[in-house]
Amino acid sequence: MSNQPGSSTAAETDEPEAVEPSAGEASTDETVATGRPEFAPGALVLALLSIGWLAAMLWSTREAIHSTAAGVTAISLSAYALPGVITAALVTGATVALLATNRLGRATLRFLAAVGTGLLVGLVAAVAINLTYADNATTNTIAGTAAAAAIIGGAMAGARQARVVGAITLATLTAQIFVVLFSRARDPLSDLFGAGETQQSVLDAAKWVSRTESLLAGLLAGLAAYLYLTWSRRRAERRDGVASPLRWPAYLVAGAGAGLLLLLTEVIIRIGGRGLLDLAAALSEADEVAQTALGTSRVDNGIWVLFVGALTTLIVFGRTLGPRPVDDDEDEPAA
Repeated sequence: MSNQPGSSTAAETDEPEAVEPSAGEASTDETVATGRPEFAPGALVLALLSIGWLAAMLWSTREAIHSTAAGVTAISLSAYALPGVITAALVTGATVALLATNRLGRATLRFLAAVGTGLLVGLVAAVAINLTYADNATTNTIAGTAAAAAIIGGAMAGARQARVVGAITLATLTAQIFVVLFSRARDPLSDLFGAGETQQSVLDAAKWVSRTESLLAGLLAGLAAYLYLTWSRRRAERRDGVASPLRWPAYLVAGAGAGLLLLLTEVIIRIGGRGLLDLAAALSEADEVAQTALGTSRVDNGIWVLFVGALTTLIVFGRTLGPRPVDDDEDEPAA
């Protein structure tokens, strides 16, 4: 019945009544509106893995420096092992800070707590290095640089996109563990790539081995980042019933994150560990050439891992996207 003027239904409107949102929908809208930081699942596992990896790197570095075969080359070995220690400290500061701040809702409080946690991790690592390594300038450089890296990692964990930070740390751990395992295949690959009796053939083969290592590390890092983001979204859907979807820039950053951390490690080394690198380069002309070549190789490796990881994550993410839905109204011809 239409509403006639003056009838009892004239004051009623034809618009539907507003429906009160359910409790789950209200909490979701409130979360989006307030901009609460995300929850990073698996933070405990990531923290334990990174702590174990940092302990393994510190132990192997200590054994190399204190070995009887080291002798006067302890400085060179310290400079060679420094990047691995700094990367491990950077990741450990981030993962432990994620674990400590995962339940915090306020962004400012979360960031401050993350930085404080990174500082605590850095102090523990520095004390452990000073207590177990020889008391000299080299040890102090390693301890101070590792502490600074842990603080920077903790600050990184204070970002709102906690899932992206978790993906970056997992991708970096995956790449670093792969590099250590790949070391067993370097000699066979060098022979495969034509390493012979001449120095030039050895250098060319080593270059191809390094590129192969970077390519595979970037591929694994990109896959690890994508798998973590996918798993975290599905877990959030099972736990809360909803999960805020991540757009392609988040996958791009997560895939490139391992390479970005490797380049950040190089920056930290060249600032905090500059004295140790200079001491190693001053030992001889050959050491100077070796340190320069190692620095260039680390930068190239970081760039390769960055681009290959980002490309891998984007390709895998793109393959999961279906065709764009088309409205039926758009397909109907105009009358």
